[in-house]
Amino acid sequence: MTKKKAKEKAPSRVVTAAAVNARPKGATPDAQLASTQLYKGRIVTMNRDTVRFPDGSVTEEFDIVRHPGASAIVPFMSDPHGDNPQLLLLRQYRYAAGGYIYEIPAGRLDGDETPGQCAARELREETGCTAEQLIPLTTMFTTPGFTDEVIHLFLATGLTHGESNREADEFVDIVIMSLSEALELIHTGEIVDAKTSLGILFAAGFMTG
Repeated sequence: MTKKKAKEKAPSRVVTAAAVNARPKGATPDAQLASTQLYKGRIVTMNRDTVRFPDGSVTEEFDIVRHPGASAIVPFMSDPHGDNPQLLLLRQYRYAAGGYIYEIPAGRLDGDETPGQCAARELREETGCTAEQLIPLTTMFTTPGFTDEVIHLFLATGLTHGESNREADEFVDIVIMSLSEALELIHTGEIVDAKTSLGILFAAGFMTG
């Protein structure tokens, strides 16, 4: 008598950047059975969801921070394919971080604007620059353990300088540094912002000469 071969479990589907970008804005997650809003702020809301997990179990107390999403830009002052190109970064005060940190320009999506429109607007507002090209890099979750926030990363080239239009609570200095200097600051822990590290490393690994 031969034994029947055990049925192999299909591999779990992995969420990709392309899949995230294809989701309709405000779509309800497939696993969400119910949702109650606990808090609504200027930027985020907090909900308590009833969730069905992959094994069929259900929890009624999954607290999640909802965020409209954001775009961030790695702005190159010179040709990314050139020898050690120059980057434009921000030295920005962040209350949650306890002081100033290095960042790439970024900001949340406003209304129905696309990630590309948001990237162009935030680059102009925070640095005064407009770009000839905004090239999509990837889309990242910031902290998927408790928030659905995603950031769409872009590379900007062909910058033209103009006037910035920052908000009253934005305390920012413009910093120009070479790509090699930025990579060294990531290595030494002087760049601690996740989107900035990923954006620069992605550009250095896949988009530069």
